[in-house]
Amino acid sequence: MAEFLLKYADGKGEIRQQVAEAGSEKELRERMTQQGFLVYSVKARGGLTARLGGGSKKINLEKFLIFNQQFLTLVRAGLPILKSLDLLADRLTDPKLGKHVKAVRDEVRNGTMLSEAFSRQRVFPAIYVTSILAGEKSGSLGEVIERYVSYQRLNLTVRKKIVVSLLYPAILIVLVMALIVFMITYVVPNFAQLYSSLESELPYMTQVLIAVGTGARDYILAIIGTVIGAIIAFRLWVQTDRGKEQLEAIQRRLPIVGEIWTKYQVAQLGRVLSTLLVGGIPLVQALETAGESLGARTLKRALSLARQSVKEGQPLSGALQKTGVFPGLAIDMIEVGESTGALPAMLNSVAEFYEEDVNTRMTASLALIEPAIMLFMGVFVAFVLVALYLPIFSLADTLGR
Repeated sequence: MAEFLLKYADGKGEIRQQVAEAGSEKELRERMTQQGFLVYSVKARGGLTARLGGGSKKINLEKFLIFNQQFLTLVRAGLPILKSLDLLADRLTDPKLGKHVKAVRDEVRNGTMLSEAFSRQRVFPAIYVTSILAGEKSGSLGEVIERYVSYQRLNLTVRKKIVVSLLYPAILIVLVMALIVFMITYVVPNFAQLYSSLESELPYMTQVLIAVGTGARDYILAIIGTVIGAIIAFRLWVQTDRGKEQLEAIQRRLPIVGEIWTKYQVAQLGRVLSTLLVGGIPLVQALETAGESLGARTLKRALSLARQSVKEGQPLSGALQKTGVFPGLAIDMIEVGESTGALPAMLNSVAEFYEEDVNTRMTASLALIEPAIMLFMGVFVAFVLVALYLPIFSLADTLGR
């Protein structure tokens, strides 16, 4: 019997986790389904191999958004769910997404609920599965899908803005690194051969530069192997729970990056919670699902503590404040939303505010980073040129005397 980490929703809609034994994943899923539970995920309790394999199961969110837009159009037109899935499954251009949609269609054809069919694939976002479940229970599936489409469209827009903002500095850094490698491994060793025939003593800075250049050329394969090994080791380390937590701790301590990273996560949380609450999901379950959608383990842990406090009867703003992780302004806005009975709208405002703040701060930071990169490149090139040509000037001065 193998052990599996099971995550499911009970009859009250609360999400629970436990370790269960079964002969196979399929057997455990069927057993829990027969007992009336909605299974979110079943993961083998494995080590590093299982964790590394999980990253390849993600779907393309942009193509998934297009699928949902088409699905919404068909549902709004009055087509049955099974017929809508039939039409879309065979027309999807993404083979990976198409495979999972076909599996969902087959599950629904066999009598499985739509939310459970999506959940069994283990590739669709938790917020989507939970929203579909709420839509099925309330009879408003079309409205739920429409809200998810709006949420996902805004989410992708914010991500694209961040990626585009980072693109130019990333290109500059790559070019600078390429220039450094070229000058160190090619230009400097050629000058070293020229100066080796001279009997005069070279300036100290020239000696240092030539030593670095010739060493880099002689051990270029070892350096490349070391860099590749370090990258692989870093990726393996980041896949571990300890590595993820330590990396997040480093991110949070960085002067500018840490603040931007935290505010982006808070904006994501506000957007997810708002979408779930408007869809009719209870607050406690919405907090659980929102925690699953966040990438930050620190915020996940804080949200889990807040969820427990909310279950005990505390307001959401007070529960979040006790964690000491969330910004004070966000807590104040949530408190106003709770007192006025407009929590979903206020959470949406929190998301919009912090998304705009993240965009502004990134623009300002990148405006300073780009000149700094250019300045560094100029100083490095100047140092190399001076170090290489200084002996020539010294030699010419000696000959002139």
